[in-house]
Amino acid sequence: MGAVKSKRVPRAVREQQMLDAAVRTFARRGYRAASMDEIAEGAGVSKPLVYLYLNSKDELFSAVIRREAAALVAAVTAAVEPEAPADRQLWSGLTGFFAHTAAYPDGWAVLHQQARTHGEPFALEVAAMRAEIVEFVTDLIGAAAKEVGCAGELADREVAGLGHALVGAAESLAEWANSAAATDIYGGGGRPSAKDTAATLMNLAWAGLGRMTDGERWSPGG
Repeated sequence: MGAVKSKRVPRAVREQQMLDAAVRTFARRGYRAASMDEIAEGAGVSKPLVYLYLNSKDELFSAVIRREAAALVAAVTAAVEPEAPADRQLWSGLTGFFAHTAAYPDGWAVLHQQARTHGEPFALEVAAMRAEIVEFVTDLIGAAAKEVGCAGELADREVAGLGHALVGAAESLAEWANSAAATDIYGGGGRPSAKDTAATLMNLAWAGLGRMTDGERWSPGG
């Protein structure tokens, strides 16, 4: 009997396997310490095949960043309820963000910790992803301000800053929600749900935004 030929794995599938292994390795070992040997072993392929498909460690890392960034942006935009009131749209988008970062902690670690600390071009790629999310959130805040008849002063001067602040807070909260500190608080290995985490941030942000839309402003003099 002749030898049975093994089924050839399509290149696109094989590349995704390599990227999956790379995400795990970069997240847990860090970019500097991660080795192509370890990534190849994790993907179940030879190291020369990794180089053949993805050329170098730098290009592999860039491919990981692009894939994980695109997945995060897609998760946020897909989660938003387009016909809902502005506050619920913002909450649902935040819920999508926290759900994705909890479901893919290695991908989030690569974006939030590894890629941002290794300079160009990696940091620039993460910055582009972050700018896309900031623009999306800023648009939602602007729509909310208009929905409640807020004065143009808020929409023109402060909405962009609020968008950046909210995204920064969401990033910090996602890091906490996936940390041992959150597990200790919730006990039993549990962690806050994406909906609860989003509600925590909305309680902070939306209450303040509501007061601003009513014309209230904080000042050092009280």
